[in-house]
Amino acid sequence: MKFSRRVREIDISGIRRAFEAAGSDAINLGLGQPDFDTPAHIKEAAIRAIRDGFTGYTENQGTLELREAICEKFKRENRIDTTPDRVIVTAGASEALHIALQAIIEPGDEVLIPDPGFVSYNALTLLAEGRPVSLPLSRDYTVTPEGMAEEIRPRTCAIIINSPANPTGAVQREEEIRGICELAEDHGLTIISDEVYEHLIYEGRHVSPAEYTEDVITINATSKTYAMTGWRIGYLTAPTEAIEEMVKIHQYAQACATSISQRAALAALTGPQDSVREMRHEFKRRRSILMNALREMKIECREPKGAFYAFPRIRNAEEVVKQLLQHGVITTPGATFGKEGSEHIRLSYAATQEDIEKAMSIMREVLE
Repeated sequence: MKFSRRVREIDISGIRRAFEAAGSDAINLGLGQPDFDTPAHIKEAAIRAIRDGFTGYTENQGTLELREAICEKFKRENRIDTTPDRVIVTAGASEALHIALQAIIEPGDEVLIPDPGFVSYNALTLLAEGRPVSLPLSRDYTVTPEGMAEEIRPRTCAIIINSPANPTGAVQREEEIRGICELAEDHGLTIISDEVYEHLIYEGRHVSPAEYTEDVITINATSKTYAMTGWRIGYLTAPTEAIEEMVKIHQYAQACATSISQRAALAALTGPQDSVREMRHEFKRRRSILMNALREMKIECREPKGAFYAFPRIRNAEEVVKQLLQHGVITTPGATFGKEGSEHIRLSYAATQEDIEKAMSIMREVLE
């Protein structure tokens, strides 16, 4: 059987490989998944949808009531004015990223991707027959207008921004976002803004590029904010002409997001938000536990300002990851996120306090 070059150019995610290979009793600091249960009112909305027989196809772009709620969320929280016809509900943020890149990339086009950055960005760019271009970050792991300007070339068509960021936990500053938007306008670049961790910020505030410029595809999801990773609901908003092209891909690849999960997402966006605040508070507490342990081991690590990852610099990072796995602790090698991450490992503190403390004790033994 013959396989396409597009598929042969990419590999299975290092994050998923470690997760699926580990034993059930391992301490998992490798997967980016909140360890909280989905709030009860969201689950009840899904149960009602099943009992009401709401189990068929919906509109390609998602139910109107959910898209209206998404528009209200964007206006209230992100200062983005959009309309239901400019929103697509997707099967997670992953599909939203996929259809965005498929829609805007011509073969050979270049996409500026943060390095280190989330593993899907490179792979999905390659699947779209584009060329990922490594975008080195500042000492604080943010994308700067100056760094971006150095990498723009004639075939550059887009830049991906992820704030708060995976794997570093960095949060972009408002002045950086403004500068990036100005550069994108000057060079006719599309900004793809991945904002799935926007509610998990401990220092600073979230700023959406679409607040300042129009040529932006803003992507978000219910996964991290509401502990709904398995429900697979993402969403995006963009200019009308971009939506028209992305819908073509979405309708053939997916038809529509799951009807039941859409009802759950509606309850998430319009219902009580106490769980979001509680999770953020708990993640901040866990961050302190993890960072204190790293400081005690004299491991260099910039304190993450958002998300639920730390990205410490570790000598012989790949070997340390293997040794930790042998001792029952799952972590992710930094090289998974780009060449600039090769001397790091990613630690997710979406785990219990007990597991974090135990994992840090094991790491101390391994490093000694």
